[in-house]
Amino acid sequence: MQKIKNYINGALVDPKAGLYIDNYNPANGKVYSLIPDSDTDDVQMAVGAAKAAFSTWAATPKEKRARIMLKISDLIEKNLDRLALAESIDNGKPLSLAKTVDIPRAAANFHFYATGILHFSSEAHSMEGSAINYTLRDAVGVAGCISPWNLPLYLFTWKIAPAIAAGCTVVAKPSEITPMTAFLLSEICIEAGLPAGVLNIVHGYGHKVGAAITVHPDVPLISFTGGTKTGAEIARVAAPMFKKLSLELGGKNPNIIFADCDFEKAVKTTLQSSFANQGQICLCGSRIYIERSIYEKFKTEFAERTKKLLTVGNPLDEKTKIGAVVSKSHMEKILSCIETAKQEGGKILCGGNQVKLEGDFKDGYYIAPTIIEGLPNDCKTNKEEIFGPVVTIMPFDSEQEVLQYANSTNYGLASIVWTENLTKAHRVAEKIHAGIVWINCWLLRDLRTPFGGVKGSGVGREGGFEAFQFFTEPKNVCIKLN
Repeated sequence: MQKIKNYINGALVDPKAGLYIDNYNPANGKVYSLIPDSDTDDVQMAVGAAKAAFSTWAATPKEKRARIMLKISDLIEKNLDRLALAESIDNGKPLSLAKTVDIPRAAANFHFYATGILHFSSEAHSMEGSAINYTLRDAVGVAGCISPWNLPLYLFTWKIAPAIAAGCTVVAKPSEITPMTAFLLSEICIEAGLPAGVLNIVHGYGHKVGAAITVHPDVPLISFTGGTKTGAEIARVAAPMFKKLSLELGGKNPNIIFADCDFEKAVKTTLQSSFANQGQICLCGSRIYIERSIYEKFKTEFAERTKKLLTVGNPLDEKTKIGAVVSKSHMEKILSCIETAKQEGGKILCGGNQVKLEGDFKDGYYIAPTIIEGLPNDCKTNKEEIFGPVVTIMPFDSEQEVLQYANSTNYGLASIVWTENLTKAHRVAEKIHAGIVWINCWLLRDLRTPFGGVKGSGVGREGGFEAFQFFTEPKNVCIKLN
């Protein structure tokens, strides 16, 4: 059985304690590899390597940093099939999704920041002949990057790429649930010639590895994507140490569908925004609000297409639209949430159950796409993140009413608005409390724009050129001219 290794100081190494964690394939519930059960000693080695490499890497010309990163991007593209297969087995998502979204976007992350650093500019201000002020941006140091399991390589590289482009070195922790693509990235970085210590990847549990990275005095900034509860703990620990923090946390995103929408586009895209990656995307629209005049029509069409088009099955089968959720414990949590919705008075329009496949996949973690109606907006199901293939639907009568519904949770990550009325689109977008508003689309991302949420969905912004600002510290220089 394959043993995944840590990547520290340019080499693949076993955990110092020699302990490992079972890595399960969600499609069949079986162990297929072993993950390092790393601890503080492994993190200390990684931080030491990153700290030793920092001054040289920060002084490396940006053109050279860019060339190495472009080579990593090219190698990700060349290894697309291998990486996609690893991610599908690790995560349970359809292989087609990994091939068309996750792995290409991982390559794009390295490419974007490799080229972006060549064009990143700073500020200069003239004081009318007496002085010139300009701003330098210095790499902060060792960056702690902790990423989640739902989009393993995509979100992992989204943190790493801007950090090393800016001149930081990195100690990164992938999720212990989905470690395989991070391990394969280690091999790619070695092949690409990334200098030792620039990127270090330590596998293991969050309470051991993630916590050790967070509290380490030689890690001055933390970029974390994951649950709001864990983010709050990281903030509690890191704030007294005056670390820079970027926290991209949970979402309970509203999908607002007005009667004047393009009906066909709205239904088709809502299938994706509800159930893509088994609903395990923080940007999924899990609360669907439909204007009352088209509620019955939309509800019926949406439910019928969900039953007909979203096939649950083996993630490696090209026909599969919905694969396995990531773990047994997560499956049990989702099913428990569905039971709670029933107790709150919800009516299951479709799904609501575990799906039992046959043969080798009989022990896999499968849940049917689930649509629930009849719940009050202030119930637990409509307030708390489920992070699975479960959505709620309810009608609304006015803009004021639906905005009240949309803004009623502690989350504020993303939102979707469907209307052909341009004035209404702008008006509603302005009043939604969320970091992202998609109008007549979903998951249309431009890497030049910042990404993040408000309220319980996090602080700071990832992506875009703001990522360079996060991984650097401004230094003002004032030169007197006379």
